[in-house]
Amino acid sequence: MSTEQPIYSKDLAGVIIGDTTISDVNGEIGLLSYRGIDINDMVGVPFLHVVWMILFGDWPDKQEKSKLKAFMCKHSRLTHSEIDLLQHVSRDLHPMLMLQGLVPLLTLPEGETLEIGPDAEQGLFLAAKISALIAAHHRLGQSKVILAPVPGKLFHENFLTMFHGSAPNPEQRSMLDAAQILQMEHSFNCGTFAGRVCASSLAPIQSCISASIGALFGKLHGGADQAALEMAMEIGSPEKAEAYVTDCLANKVKIMGMGHREYRTVDPRARVLKPMAVELCQDDESKNLLATLVAVEEACQREFAKKDKEIWANVEFYKGAVFHSLGIPTHYFTAMFAMSRVYGYIAHFLEFQRDSRLIRPRAQYTGPAVGTRSQSAA
Repeated sequence: MSTEQPIYSKDLAGVIIGDTTISDVNGEIGLLSYRGIDINDMVGVPFLHVVWMILFGDWPDKQEKSKLKAFMCKHSRLTHSEIDLLQHVSRDLHPMLMLQGLVPLLTLPEGETLEIGPDAEQGLFLAAKISALIAAHHRLGQSKVILAPVPGKLFHENFLTMFHGSAPNPEQRSMLDAAQILQMEHSFNCGTFAGRVCASSLAPIQSCISASIGALFGKLHGGADQAALEMAMEIGSPEKAEAYVTDCLANKVKIMGMGHREYRTVDPRARVLKPMAVELCQDDESKNLLATLVAVEEACQREFAKKDKEIWANVEFYKGAVFHSLGIPTHYFTAMFAMSRVYGYIAHFLEFQRDSRLIRPRAQYTGPAVGTRSQSAA
C-alpha cells in the first residue's frame, strides 16, 4: 500500500490531468497555438478552415471545404420543431441558459454526409444549430421574423444577416471571423474540463456541450466579456476610470477582464484584439467605451506597478468592444463565445474518447469523526 501523500489542490492549479494535441497555452511567454500553429497565423484564415484544423489536425481539401460549408449552412436553418422549442423559451431568459437548455433537446441527424464519423458530424450539427438559436432568440426578442441562411454565403456573413436582418460589410464579417478564431480553443479551461468530466461518464456529445456551456456562463470564465463592457458603460468616460480602479482595489472588488489565470504576460489574443477594436470602434459611443476600457487597463497597470507587479487585459476585456461595434447586445456576448468555443469542446470530446477514463477525484473529509455524535432519538 502506497504511503505517498495525494496531491491536494482545490482548483487543480498546476495539476496535469491529461494529454492533448489540440492547443498549447504557454502562459510564461504569452503564446497560444492551435495544432502547433501560432494563433497570430490563424487570424485571416477562413473561419471554417480553422474549424476543420481544430477538429482533425489538418487543413481541409477542396472537397472537404465545399461539403463543410454546405453542411453548416444547411443546419444553420432551424426546423419548425426547433423553432417551436425556442418559442416556448422566455424572451427574457439569458441566451446562455437558453443554449444550455435547448442543446440537449435537439434531434441529432441520422446517417453521415461528411464521412468524418458520427460524433464529429453530430458535434458540427450542434455547432451550426447554436449559431441559429442565438440569431433566432435575438429576433424573437425583438418580435421580428426568424431568418434562414443563404447557400453560398460565408458562415459569419449568414450569421450576422440572420441576427440583424441585414448583411454585414466585408470588414465586419472579417472582424467577427478573427474574434471567433481567437477564442475557439484554449486547452483544459474550465468549460472544456467540465465537458471532459461529463464525457468521462460516456454521456453523449450534446450533454457534454451543454455542461461546457453552463461552466462558460460564469463571470470568472466566459461571462467576463459581458461584465467588462458593462463596467465601461457604468464608468461612463475615460476620465472616471482611475477613480473607479482605485475604489475597486481598495475594496478588493475584482475588475472583470483584467489579468488571466494562465498568462504571466500579455494575453496573445488580446494583443490581436485590441488594435482590431480600435479599428472597428468608429462611432462616438463605441469610441468612448473603448477609451474607457483602455483607461481602466492603464490605471490598473499603474496601481500594480507600485507593488512591482504587472497586469494586462485578457481577451474578454476588448472583445466586448468589438462585439458592441458589430451591434451585438451585451447579454449575447457570452453566447457568441459559446458559438466559437463549441468547436474546441467537440475536438476535446473526440480526442478524449480515444483513451477515456471516468474522472473521479477524491475529497478530503473534514467533518466529525464516526462516533463523536450521538444518534438522534427516533
